[in-house]
Amino acid sequence: MNQFKKGSKKLLNAWAFYDWANSVYTLTIASSIFPLFYSSLFDSKEELVAAFGFEMKQETLITIVTAFTFLIVAIMSPILSGIADYVGNKKNFMKFFCYVGSVGCIGLFWFDRNYIHLSLMFYFMGLIGYWGSLVFYNSYLPDIAFEEQQDSISAKGFSMGYIGSVLLLIVNLVMVMSQEDNADKIEMMRYSFITVGIWWALFSQYTFYILPAGVSSGHKVTKDVVFNGFRELKSVWSQLKLNLRLKRYLNAFFVFSMAVQTIMLMAVYFGEKEINWGTDSEKTIGLIVSILVIQLVAVLGAILTSRAASKFGSVKTLIAINFLWMCLCIYAYFMNTPLEFYIAAGFVGLVMGGVQSLGRSTYSKFLPETEDTTSYFSFYDVAEKIGIVIGMLIFAIVSENYSMRYAILFLVVFFFIGIILLFRVPKENKEV
Repeated sequence: MNQFKKGSKKLLNAWAFYDWANSVYTLTIASSIFPLFYSSLFDSKEELVAAFGFEMKQETLITIVTAFTFLIVAIMSPILSGIADYVGNKKNFMKFFCYVGSVGCIGLFWFDRNYIHLSLMFYFMGLIGYWGSLVFYNSYLPDIAFEEQQDSISAKGFSMGYIGSVLLLIVNLVMVMSQEDNADKIEMMRYSFITVGIWWALFSQYTFYILPAGVSSGHKVTKDVVFNGFRELKSVWSQLKLNLRLKRYLNAFFVFSMAVQTIMLMAVYFGEKEINWGTDSEKTIGLIVSILVIQLVAVLGAILTSRAASKFGSVKTLIAINFLWMCLCIYAYFMNTPLEFYIAAGFVGLVMGGVQSLGRSTYSKFLPETEDTTSYFSFYDVAEKIGIVIGMLIFAIVSENYSMRYAILFLVVFFFIGIILLFRVPKENKEV
């Protein structure tokens, strides 16, 4: 087994390469081709689907399953992180979730509405595999990189993930659009899920070969170890009560992130259902091109947001971004044509890249002087996941009873509340 010193170039690059391996899941499965494929399984946009003893709209079902998965991740992450750190075998945990996700993606090839529960299990495996492996992937960063290296290698991982995922999505797009018949297009979508699973498992091997297993402790897992992660979260919660600026910022982040993440997860389902694309081929090309536009513009958005934050301050910039999100939700309620959707995609990319990068960095700046940043970021991640669960459930309820347009419009409320809460964040830290 190769052992490389902390901070070595080979070790850092191997860590970053996992982004190249796993980012194909978010782009092809979560954001583009799977939503198109899922909608194609139904004879009409209003057709109900029977699952778990209920009949519901198609988008409601996938929203609820997604929310449930994020709830499992939110509960599971602190437990698994604590166990992995204690026992010292985080790579085995990371491998496990990687392979679960990979198998889930390949299993989507057989996704069939007549076997909806088994099919949704494959979807669940892909989603939980991706987010579960990220828990351990992110926890490696302080182990393999010195503090001054962490920002640059994290950015490198993001860049590699972006390039790899876009490359495979283009290949998948060519696969789908090379077919004339719509049934053949759907068959190619199924094969694209296999390419994602193989890509993810195959390219992760280099990362697994180079990364250390962790510091082996020889300890056995006990009840105390299992619940240690929750004790750390409780400790952070107690400390937050004494840090007014961080507490108020986290409240604001929880609210506006809930809306942002819901839009990102449901954007393609909305576009597929609510926009008048014309033919199925035009819809497929249009939606995938929109996703590529969002990816491209998101990089620019992150850069512009960073510059704006350095000039005007992080909180003021976040207030402006939240206002833009409000405007986008109102605009989305009225849009019908592909051109209007492309315009929305461009602006979503602009504010999406900005709010994600600035949201986390602002939280990092507001942290107190402490060596236990891992617990604080674990708290941040759990808060984000619970926010996603609440946002997705609200979206599902409004969409089921009214429409996806009203569900998008309802999210304006969360951005408005987020703005109010951001205005309440003090410029300097104050102890309660």
